[in-house]
Amino acid sequence: MRVNPNPSVDILAAIQQTQAQEQTALEQLSSGKRVNSPSDDPAAAAAEIRNQGTESRIDQYLQSASSLQAMLQTADSTLNSVVTTLNQAVSLGVQAGNGTLSDSNRQEIVQQVQGIITDVVQLANASFQGSYLFAGTETAQTPFTQSGTTVTYNGNTGTNSVNIADGRSLQSNVSGSQLFQQPGSDIFGSLQQLANAVQSGDTSAITDATSAVSGALNYLSGQRVFYGNALNQLNDDQTALNSETVNLKSQDNTLVGADLSQVATELSQAQTAHEAALAAAAKILPMSLLDFLPTN
Repeated sequence: MRVNPNPSVDILAAIQQTQAQEQTALEQLSSGKRVNSPSDDPAAAAAEIRNQGTESRIDQYLQSASSLQAMLQTADSTLNSVVTTLNQAVSLGVQAGNGTLSDSNRQEIVQQVQGIITDVVQLANASFQGSYLFAGTETAQTPFTQSGTTVTYNGNTGTNSVNIADGRSLQSNVSGSQLFQQPGSDIFGSLQQLANAVQSGDTSAITDATSAVSGALNYLSGQRVFYGNALNQLNDDQTALNSETVNLKSQDNTLVGADLSQVATELSQAQTAHEAALAAAAKILPMSLLDFLPTN
């Protein structure tokens, strides 16, 4: 049997090794990761960095999607209020078409219709987080202005879009001119037509104007489908993004995650080995130092 004439070197190396094993196990237990620096596993560390980049982009997409969802809901809710207001105008038109109304009754209806026009202008100028919803791409420009009986559109016919995934964007608006002043379905024009007809007392004209308002109402209801479809698509995209995030986190755990029960066992073994090395050192190292003392 070969006997090591100088075991102190081996014991010191064992102490350092078991101490390093303890530190590694403690770091893994603390972080929950077996890869805490690129040198632990270069390939896994590189893959995790790529995943983190993807996760960061997905987080940005989800934030954009959340903001877009709130904006679309605000726009749709606003249009729902316009629909409710136009239904009131149709009811007023039907009421005004009753030839038994007095002049004062008709004048009261005229004032109500004019009030509805003002209300719809205010709704059409709705904004979200400082941006006008129905101004096309001119989101800083007040879409509609009212001067007397004339309502003017100041926006454009452009549409905005928001990136909601890699290589995918979603249209986020419909222009105010398309919603409120489409030829043949002009909301403001039909409302003013109704007010003029009621003012004149011409029941035939009132009937025609009421039909025009009803037609504009039906057209706007059809345009609202855009917002419902956009919200449905956005919900699908958010579900897909959240699913991708879960998959990436699962990959991260597979790549760099630590098996905590195994690490706990390794820590216990390292501590036991370290204590044994220290005990051996306590016995052998003092004896080894005697070799350096001078003899007489």
